[in-house]
This record gives sequence, structure tokens and C-alpha cells, in this order.
Amino acid sequence: MTVFQSLSTWRQERLCQARAGLTLGFVPTMGALHEGHLSLVRRSRAENDRTLVSIFVNPTQFDDPKDLAQYPRTLDSDLEMLQREGTDFVLVPTEMDLYRDGFRFRVTETQLSKTLEGAHRPGHFDAVLTIVLKLLQIAEANRAYFGEKDWQQLQLVRGMADAFFLRTDIVACATVREADGLALSSRNRRLTPADRQKAAQFYRTLSTAPTAEAAARALHQQGFMVDYIDDHEGRRLGAVRLGTVRLIDNVLLGDCS
Repeated sequence: MTVFQSLSTWRQERLCQARAGLTLGFVPTMGALHEGHLSLVRRSRAENDRTLVSIFVNPTQFDDPKDLAQYPRTLDSDLEMLQREGTDFVLVPTEMDLYRDGFRFRVTETQLSKTLEGAHRPGHFDAVLTIVLKLLQIAEANRAYFGEKDWQQLQLVRGMADAFFLRTDIVACATVREADGLALSSRNRRLTPADRQKAAQFYRTLSTAPTAEAAARALHQQGFMVDYIDDHEGRRLGAVRLGTVRLIDNVLLGDCS
């Protein structure tokens, strides 16, 4: 496994791959890797000649400075996990590398990004789409892999790739869950033991409540702070808080009973 910090050195490597006719799969991450990330790596390795993973905690997408400060940074263990998975390349760029413009230039979507997560985190998706576009341009991959847990983000990335004629195919991968149904997330490790036990009710309630309104009421009664529960384009999406930890999830409405 080769770790790159220099964008120019990576680009030279990618040029050599392209000349050799090798396909590349790309998995963009913010580190603090878990089984959900690794499932994307395995999918990429199965479908491409080479796989690149990026690790970059994107500061512009955090609306709360405390949340950014508390986000886990576990680079050494992340690299060990990727090595065990047979990852070919890891890109670990710096903030200066990716934001030479100071975030003066950014991508803005004007419809879906203003709802759900966007309504509760103004400017969040400008930051997400901007950094994803930068990373896709740098990676120059044939395919990029994103989890369905972040469903709204996935739809926006797909739309951006189409709107800007990007050559990278955006591949959706199913949400990976704990045995009790909780969607895997780097934030889960910040839950207290009591809140971790309670967190499993989030997925269960999304899946079993007859309506979004009923799900929101039930979660509130169970001690969650509910940001939103909404049925949108065949999915039920939700965001809740337990203590200082914010969790998001979604389920297909056809799976609700």
C-alpha cells in the first residue's frame, strides 16, 4: 500500500495507471474507519484493478466548531485497517492542498440541498459537494463508492456528477448495520453506553412506525431529540440527537411495517 500526501505525486501515479489501462475505484472518507467504510473498499477492489482511499476531515462541512474538534482522528489505525484490506493507495491531503482558495469557490445546489439535512445545517452541502468535486477531480477514478446511509448526500453527489459531466461513475452501496440495526458511523463511538443501547431504537422506529409523524412522536417519547423525520421519494429519512451526538439514517418505505 502506498500513501500519498502530495497531490502532484498522486497525479503522476494515476497517469501511469491510465496509460497502462488500469481501472481505479475511489472511496473518499473522513477517517475514523469502520466496517461500513471497509465494505466500500471491498466493493471497489472487486470491481476495479486498483483502489484509492482518501482520508481528510473536511473542516468546511462542520457547522459546529466543537463537533469538528471532537471528530475522531485515527490515522494510524485507519492505515492499518486499509493495509489489511489490500488497499492499493491512500491519499492524505492537507487543508492547504485542498483549500488554496480559502473556500472562495464552492458548489451550490439549489433544491434538494435546502431540505432535510440542509434545512438544519445551512451551507453543509455546499461544503460537501465542493470537497467531493475536488477529490473526484484529483482521483480521476473510474468509479467512486458512497454509502446509502447518507442518502441525501448520495443523491446530491450523483446529481453533481451528472450536471458537470464527470467521468467517474457514482456507485451506491447498502448501509452496513450493527446486529441491533444501528447504522455504522464514526460518531457512534462518542455515544455513552446508555445512549448506545438506546440508539438502536432509531432504526427500529423508522422501520416500524406507520407514518413519519408517528415515528417522530415515538422517538421523542423514547428520549431522542428529533431534528426531522420525513418521507421523501420512497424513503423515510431521519436525524436525531442523543446527548451531543447526532445520528442520521434512512429506510425504504417498502420495508416499513
